Amino acid sequence: MPVHLDTHEPEVDLMPGTAKSDIVVFLYSHPEFGFKPKELEDHLDLPHGTVTTTLTRLYDRGFIGKTTDSHYHALEHRKDLHRYVSSPDQVQRMFKVEDFEENTEWGDNPPKDVEEEELDAEIDELEDGLEDV
Repeated sequence: MPVHLDTHEPEVDLMPGTAKSDIVVFLYSHPEFGFKPKELEDHLDLPHGTVTTTLTRLYDRGFIGKTTDSHYHALEHRKDLHRYVSSPDQVQRMFKVEDFEENTEWGDNPPKDVEEEELDAEIDELEDGLEDV
């Protein structure tokens, strides 16, 4: 059955943490730019062979575009990939451990290890408070 090329979007089968996903996320996070394979290698710290093979596969599947002088880029019409990129980006920002530690103000009182007895006492106190409600 024929498909309309302006609206047809192949299935997105990307797994976060893979080179394929990392390249898509990078390109779609910078949709106004095109990048040479070497620039992607440097930005993503990936081996040359992995980048070139992955770019070819992504281009062949219609996930990314390529200029005549081999600059790879995001495709404006691939709204599914724009959504994919925004989703992991949000999750990564929310749960990035370094950001949490850097942006949490502990002052001179960093969190301490709590003894099990202290935890049990706090739980008992909270449960007693719930009974009163």
